[in-house]
Formats: sequence, C-alpha cells, structure tokens
Amino acid sequence: MFSLNPVQIYKSGAEEEKAETARLSSFVGAIAIGDLVKSTLGPKGMDKILQGSSGDGIQVTNDGATILKAIGVDNPAAKVLVDISKVQDDEVGDGTTSVVVLACELLKEAEILIGQKLHPQTIISGWRKAVDEARRVLTSVAKDNGKDPVKFRQDLMNIARTTLSSKILTQYKDYFSNLAVEAVLRLKGSGNLDAIQVIKKLGSRLQDSYLDEGFLLDKKIGVNQPKRVENAKILIANTSMDADKIKVFGSRVRVDAVSKVAELELAEKEKMKDKVAKIIKHGCNVFINRQLIYNYPEQLFADAGVVAIEHADFEGVERLALVTGGEIVSTFDDPDHVKLGMCDLIEEVMIGEDKLLKFSGVALGEACTIVLRGATKQILDESERSLHDALCVLSQTVKETRTVYGGGSAEMLMADAVSKLAAKTPGKEAVAMESFAKALRMLPTTVADNGGYDSAALISQLRAGHTDGKHNLGLDMEHGDVADMETLGITESYQVKRMMLISAAEAAEMILRVDNIIKAAPRKRVPDRGF
Repeated sequence: MFSLNPVQIYKSGAEEEKAETARLSSFVGAIAIGDLVKSTLGPKGMDKILQGSSGDGIQVTNDGATILKAIGVDNPAAKVLVDISKVQDDEVGDGTTSVVVLACELLKEAEILIGQKLHPQTIISGWRKAVDEARRVLTSVAKDNGKDPVKFRQDLMNIARTTLSSKILTQYKDYFSNLAVEAVLRLKGSGNLDAIQVIKKLGSRLQDSYLDEGFLLDKKIGVNQPKRVENAKILIANTSMDADKIKVFGSRVRVDAVSKVAELELAEKEKMKDKVAKIIKHGCNVFINRQLIYNYPEQLFADAGVVAIEHADFEGVERLALVTGGEIVSTFDDPDHVKLGMCDLIEEVMIGEDKLLKFSGVALGEACTIVLRGATKQILDESERSLHDALCVLSQTVKETRTVYGGGSAEMLMADAVSKLAAKTPGKEAVAMESFAKALRMLPTTVADNGGYDSAALISQLRAGHTDGKHNLGLDMEHGDVADMETLGITESYQVKRMMLISAAEAAEMILRVDNIIKAAPRKRVPDRGF
C-alpha cells in the first residue's frame, strides 16, 4: 500500500510557491515598486518624504535610487528592481526612476500576455528582438558633437538642464547647469569626480551657491598658528598622536610618591616630542592629521612654525591627498620616501558663519569645490543629490559624447521602430514585441500624467508624428503640448538611455523566467535562559 500523504522534502517552516502563484508573486512585488516611484518621473514629478525608524532622519527627495535604497523590501522581484536602480545610479547617475518604471511596465505587459496563454520564453524571445531593434535605432539617431567644443558645451548645458529640470534645482537650472558644466570641463576629460568637492552650508539662498577653484577643508587652524601659509608643503597623516600614552582606564598604577607620576608624564611627553621631531624632519610647514593632535604636540608644532590641523574627516584627507599630490602616511621613520602635498596658498575663509580652510593653487589643477547654500538640511541634501546626478551624467557624456533628444522623444522613436518590426514579424513573438513598444510608450505617458495633462491626446499626437518620421518630437512640459525637442534644447545622454533600455529589459526578463520561489525555513530563536 502506498501512502497518499505528500513527501516532505524541505525543512519544516520552509515555503514554496509554484508556477502561476510564484510568477504572480514576483509581478505583484515588482509592479508595486514601479508604482511607488512612478509619480516622481519627469519635470512635474512629486517628491516623497522618507522618515527613518527613529523618526529623526527625514529625507525629502524624488530621486528613484534614494527612495528605493531607503525602503526595506522583502519581495525577491522587488529587490531586483531596487538593484537595477542602484546600478543605473552608480553607472550613469541619472535615469534611476525611468529604468524601474520601464521594467515595471514590461512586467505588466507580460502579465497580460501570460493570461493570453503565451509562454514566458516566447515573450522573452520577442523582447530580445525588440531590444536589439530599439538599440539600433537609438544609436542611428544619436548625434555626436564631441569634436566641436562650442556645440559640445551647448550639448552639456542642455543635458544638465534636462537632468536638473526634474529636481529641486529646476527653478535655477540655468545657474546650476553652468556650475556643473564648468566643474566637469575643468576635469579635462578625466571624469574623476573626486576632484569636485561639494560642501553644504546652511543659510542664505540656493542661488547664492557658487563654484570655487581649489579645495576647501571644513576645519580651523589651531591656536597660536599662522592663519595664512604660502608655498605650503603638506604632510598628510593618519596617525594617533597619543599612541604612547599609558592607557590607565580600568588599570591601576602604584607609585611610591607623587614625583613618580611626574616621571610617567615626562616619559609620555618625551615620546610625543620624539614623534613630533620625526614629523618636522620631513620638511613640511603644514601637518594635517585625520586623528586628534592634542595640546602638547600642537604647541610643539607651533614653536617649530608648522601649522597643525587635526581631526580632518577621512574623506577630506583622501581628497586632499588627491588634489595636492601627496600621500597619506602613518609612520615617519623614512622621510625621503614620503611624498608631500603642495599648494600655493592656504588661508582661512568665511562661508556664512563658519570658517574653512581654502587651498589655492593645488597640484591637481582641475580640483574645485561647489559650495551649496540653502535654508534647511533637507533642501541642501536634495540639492547635493540633484547636482551629483548632473555631474555624473556630464562626466559620462564627456567620455561617450553622443546625445539623443529627451522629452519622451527617444522612447517614442524606439517604440515606433519596434512596432514596425513587429508588423513584419510572423508568429507569437510579434505580440511580445508590440507589448515592448507599448511599455516604452508608457514612459512619456507617465510624464504627461504627472504634469496633469491629457496623456492620451499627447501620446497619440506623438505617435502619429514619429510614424511620419518626425523623430525630434517630444513633450513640452511647460505648455502641455507636443514640440520639437531640438528647438527647445531638451537633450539627454545617449549612454543614459542605452543603459536604461538594456537594464530594464534584462531585469524584467530575469523576473519573467521565474516559475518557483523557495524560501528557507526561518532560523529558530534560542530562548535566553539568563546564564
């Protein structure tokens, strides 16, 4: 006799979702993530308030990657979309919302097709052909003004304006676009964004932000030390100046008399003095340490005419080493092999009510600092994120100089090409290709919806125009109309669009391939017996 009871394969507590249930679970999770960030898309997108569990960490943002990073998701498919948003942010800096929304729309289309009994592999096959065609047509219309400095600068300005138009800085996008372009062009094509420092200082207005040549360190010069140093030779260190102090916390030191305590202190002072002497032997006139320096060594440095700056944060020390051409050192026994940083002038400057150190004439000529001013911490944080997106996109465009038109123009162009290919393709794959084109059209549809315009009328106008070969047409969000993107100067980076297309298609395909979700049994908690 055979038992009819199901065989237990997995551990007790493990869960398994099969076939349609698993697929539905994946779709629901991914679509929920897409719908969450969809309202932030485009120039008229709305912001989200993200509040931490403790209630004090509040962020106000419409940056897709920031929103998705902040929310905790448990659904595996949702995590895939969070990851592609992060990759898009790391790779090109912009398009983080677009990539998630496109993947979400593809999965919505896939859900409908599976309901019509199309096999997932057939859908995937059609999508792959659609991606190839979309990428081909996107590349064919991309313009490259990389060889013409005047036109290329205008392209960069247009890209920066387009990127910032959906951010908090949209009100002053011309001003901040110019700041970002100036900063990136100083890099001379290196794309090393570490040379561009962004400092946030509360107070004043956003339009009082400015670009400062050189490097600013948010520190003050120590007591009794010169406030201005010319021809600075800088020793940058990450060393503990109290390493030789006797750590007496939790320990006892027995002495015969008070004079013995004085001897201990004297021994400590001598060790500190030796360390300071070794540092001065390097021939530096400025010593910047990541850790504390303490009063006695600071006094010794002052007597030797060396400016000592303590507790510079690690990122500041790293960037300082980069821009001054120095090295971070921890031991001082071999002065001949230590590379000192150089700069023409170090002086104290005032920004608002704070004193900062300005390093002018640094070895890395392209180094610069953008000083952001604003009324609240949240405004400054969001402004920094917006500016970072623009700087990332611009640095990518300097490397890959091709550009395409924005305002939904590129998406409608790709959708038109995919639809035309679908019309020539026999078999079920054509249905999948048409669904891909529909998903692409949903991006400008969402942008129009977020602006409160009649998306159905606008998208049908756009579709008709692109079918006629007017591939410059896109959405004019200022007037709620269809317009020529070339005339309006709405330009986007080719690299951003290409990455968005490929990443979204790959993520949607990966989720669509799933037909089983197996969750491991939760780890049992061992009760605390108080031993």
